[in-house]
Amino acid sequence: MTRLRILTAALAATVASACSTLAPDYQRPPAPVPASFPQAPDTLSARVPAADALPWRDFFAAPGLRELIALALDNNRDLRVTALNIERARAQYRIQRADLFPAIGASGGQNAQRLPADLVRGSSGGNANGDARISRQYSATIGFSVWELDFFGRLRSLNEQALELYLGTEEARRSAQISLVAEVANAWLTLAADRERLALARNTYRTRQESYELTRRSFEAGAVSALDLRQAETLQEDARADAARFTALVAQDENALALLAGMRVPPELLPPQLAGTMTAVAELPAGVPSEVLVRRPDILEAERRLRAANANIGAARAAFFPSITLTAAAGSASSTLDGLFSSGSGTWSFVPQIRIPIFEAGRLRANLDVAEIQRDINVAQYERAIQGAFREVADALAERATLAEQLDARRRLVDATAESFRLSEARYKGGVDSYLGLLDAQRTLYDAQLQLIAVRESDAANRIALYKALGGGWQ
Repeated sequence: MTRLRILTAALAATVASACSTLAPDYQRPPAPVPASFPQAPDTLSARVPAADALPWRDFFAAPGLRELIALALDNNRDLRVTALNIERARAQYRIQRADLFPAIGASGGQNAQRLPADLVRGSSGGNANGDARISRQYSATIGFSVWELDFFGRLRSLNEQALELYLGTEEARRSAQISLVAEVANAWLTLAADRERLALARNTYRTRQESYELTRRSFEAGAVSALDLRQAETLQEDARADAARFTALVAQDENALALLAGMRVPPELLPPQLAGTMTAVAELPAGVPSEVLVRRPDILEAERRLRAANANIGAARAAFFPSITLTAAAGSASSTLDGLFSSGSGTWSFVPQIRIPIFEAGRLRANLDVAEIQRDINVAQYERAIQGAFREVADALAERATLAEQLDARRRLVDATAESFRLSEARYKGGVDSYLGLLDAQRTLYDAQLQLIAVRESDAANRIALYKALGGGWQ
């Protein structure tokens, strides 16, 4: 038995080290995208880390947001499912890898047989009186059964395929983490913007309510018309409706955050205001887009699937060649249980078998065609993933190029409308202008303030989108 184990181990090591696969040499497809990003800065700083190397804790400045992202990474159920998929793929890889080695097991048993009297008398070894006979055989052996010698790399190709699929699930987890980090940040940002809108609506409602009360007293005194009163009431109720609407949106935003975090979010982690919560986006790394984008986890996942399909071609090619399997066992056998381990009861068996495919009705050729077509499909999917990633970065850069100008314009618009409202109010109180002009100035100022909040939210969301598009957030 010791010799059998030594022989088996030596043979397994020899086969595993000597055999090669018939898979084609893997070549990464070239990136089907332009050589540079549109709207990218002309001078790229190599001193600033790439976005994919910038941890999310360093990218997001607000402590509450950092703690909320950490909670989501620990408790989000979608991310938990992704982690369990990794464990499943790892187990499947271990199952496939086990086929490279012989499965050694011990067995023991008894074989009992009764021969009737007629057969006993007819047999040459029958006893004289022709009575029925019971024979027994006991055995205890150790060995392996149907172990394939992988001379042409079929099992190694399948093992490589399983390994690439497992590594692909690791990249899928990273990609899922990036998406979760971005979703939490965007939901947190949306809540901050809606809270700011709610505060603006409530403040506007209080101001318009005071204006309405003043107009109502003036109407009762006969100083203003009924039209002025109803116009003031219209503005008041419009602001009250906006306050109610933004109250509902804030509650929905908090529910969305609770779902992403996988638990109720503590109040101290919720955003107080929109301004001052995000850091600037890191500089783009130098190099062509393929050098930037191929590090994204979703691109790496697509490439792992391509590698797996490439390895599967090797397994399909190896099926055209002979397969050799071995079955061997050694142990002890005896007709009595007492003599099972006595001297001279040793037994062994060795059954090599070779199978040569001769006629498969085109099955092997079809399997190879399927493997090659699947490889081509994965190439197209890999290229499509790069193109999609390139567009995400290009879109974010295109928006980024105009956001500073939009912010400046909206701030100036708010200042201008605020001054216009002050002048309209003064002219109305001085009897120079009608109340309609004052109402229009109030609406314009309120709309300009809401639009400024929306642009500031878009600016922060664009920073998150560019960070995510460049592959940041999985560290």
